[in-house]
Amino acid sequence: MSDDDPYLWLEDVTGERALDWVRARNAESFAELTENERYRALKAEILEALDAEDRIPYVHRRGDHLYNFWQDADHVRGLWRRTTLESYRTPQPEWETVLDVDALAEADGENWVWQGATVLRPERRLALVQLSRGGADASVVREFDLVERAFVPDGFTLPEAKTSVGWIDADHLYVGTDFGPGSLTNSGYPRLVKRWTRGTPLDDAELIYEGKVDDVAVGAHHDPTEGFERDFVVRSPDFYTTEEFLLGPDGTLTRIEVPADAITDVHREWLLIVLRTPWTVDGVEHPAGALLAGRFDAFLAGDRAFSRIFEPDEHRSLSGSVWTRNHLVLSSLADVKTELEVLTPPEEGEGADGDGWSRGPLPGVPELGDANVVDTDPDHSDEYFLDSQSFTEPATLRRGVMSPGSDVEVEVEVLRQAPSFFDATGLVPRQRFATSEDGTRVPYFVVGPEDASPSTGPTLLTGYGGFEVPLTPSYSAIIGRGWLARGGTYVVANIRGGGEYGPRWHQAAMREKRPRAYEDFAAVAQDLVAVGITTPERLGIHGGSNGGLLMGVMLTTYPELFGAIVCQVPLLDMRRYHRLLAGASWMAEWGDPDDPDDWAYLRTYSPYHLAEAGRTYPPTLFVTSTRDDRVHPGHARKMMARMTELDHDVRYYENIEGGHGAAANNEQAATMWALALEFLWQQL
Repeated sequence: MSDDDPYLWLEDVTGERALDWVRARNAESFAELTENERYRALKAEILEALDAEDRIPYVHRRGDHLYNFWQDADHVRGLWRRTTLESYRTPQPEWETVLDVDALAEADGENWVWQGATVLRPERRLALVQLSRGGADASVVREFDLVERAFVPDGFTLPEAKTSVGWIDADHLYVGTDFGPGSLTNSGYPRLVKRWTRGTPLDDAELIYEGKVDDVAVGAHHDPTEGFERDFVVRSPDFYTTEEFLLGPDGTLTRIEVPADAITDVHREWLLIVLRTPWTVDGVEHPAGALLAGRFDAFLAGDRAFSRIFEPDEHRSLSGSVWTRNHLVLSSLADVKTELEVLTPPEEGEGADGDGWSRGPLPGVPELGDANVVDTDPDHSDEYFLDSQSFTEPATLRRGVMSPGSDVEVEVEVLRQAPSFFDATGLVPRQRFATSEDGTRVPYFVVGPEDASPSTGPTLLTGYGGFEVPLTPSYSAIIGRGWLARGGTYVVANIRGGGEYGPRWHQAAMREKRPRAYEDFAAVAQDLVAVGITTPERLGIHGGSNGGLLMGVMLTTYPELFGAIVCQVPLLDMRRYHRLLAGASWMAEWGDPDDPDDWAYLRTYSPYHLAEAGRTYPPTLFVTSTRDDRVHPGHARKMMARMTELDHDVRYYENIEGGHGAAANNEQAATMWALALEFLWQQL
């Protein structure tokens, strides 16, 4: 199609003409997909799992209490609640309700969706609660008293916006929000950060830092760690670069001189640096993907002697790190399988050569599985909470406490074991590798019968391939009940653009190299057919957000490989994505459509521009949300309209609520998943 867009009117998110179109498409799809027993069973089974009383209530320590946010059939919007560790260890903990979001929504006459809370350290009495209308990223902020379990009268409040806010102390905040015209970046995030004093108007807040309109965002935060109190300002020129400054008491900014695309973390006396590109400093070259550690004050004084505490190789990459009081837990991926280590930093005067850090394994990762530390208390203890799971093993939540010395001993207890939501008997998780067009080996996981074939059932393939995000083996009650237990085979593709092998895997599919991700996904689909697991007619695919763009490219570039496609909250119009909501923040990933050189390659895969008449496309369901203020619903709307105009086999459903997740509560999530799975079962 030309750059003249006949469907621009569908970008009017809440315009009556656009919403009338949405309602009509929703009615068509809903009537087709829901008037049968299988849909009703799918929804009921998924909702039962989402609302199950015996699923794990994950907790975060805040002082003496463990806090949890819980949703079920009786608490649709959710309860923010707390208990003690002693009570949590029992089969039926005694929960104290801190905030009932259902009751609050009813009292306020608002469609509140919980967006989290930031608790003031170290006192842990005051919190900044964030609530969104309908699940959007934009939220309102209200100050809450955890002792009184009530909102603070005349406390800190902020109106709806994509706000960045954090405590300095009980009477001061750092705030980045919509202060009026010119205060936001082109991406819709804060361009200004201010210091706000209790009892004063927001308009009188003191300006701390001002970014540029083309930046992604700016922000500031306070580290209240006793003896290491510091303030930081961060500017993000694009999605992968930052400028971080130490903010002095007199307002001076001292740049932390690391590569612009590096990721830093300051904990007590330590500075951690994760490199996305190689860095040569003081004659030493450190590779991309490495994790460096040095003493923060010495670094500011010019010392560049680092301990290289993680170094990637062809098979292994860093996936994350988290501090306890005295230790650092490293998470890495070895061919997309999680490994955990605990590191102990050296004493003062040791460790510049890397030998001063002691290390050992941290147990709790299943074979072909995933594990992550869900919470620590770095202010006070070496306690950690570890969640582990695999495709067929439900989650287990463990609590560990490490001894403070360098010879680390760990006391581990199993706190919670999630129930099995589907019968995994006969299901065999395994890893395979496909060969992409340029010869790259691309890993993927297969879950299904060992003898999976077109005769045993259809296959569902998913992928993401963007923003350095890895897809790791995880347990899904939804996929388990809705697909695997009904005879389907499930496949997860670890294509380039993701973070499965660190920065190199991501950078191999950035900007003009983006088609490598699509070639990888196509190679996995072809390999599944070549080894006899499925056929194109019995192979369905699904993905959302950047994965929705992946689905759109498969639809318009590789349609012969698939029997059905579910395309969720997608980007599809790569000519205008940077002008819609947060789209400008992603130009470092894909490119700038206003740059002729960038548009020259973007248009080669932009699904909205590649759709044409006379070509055979697999049946497709587009899913999005009116309240998604991250990826504009206009992408899915316009693609649906375009494909309908060209007389292709397409369906559409747009949830009025839900934000970027397309669902604001468990009932809506069950509906959206049941629609998608029913569509796939019908087609495959």
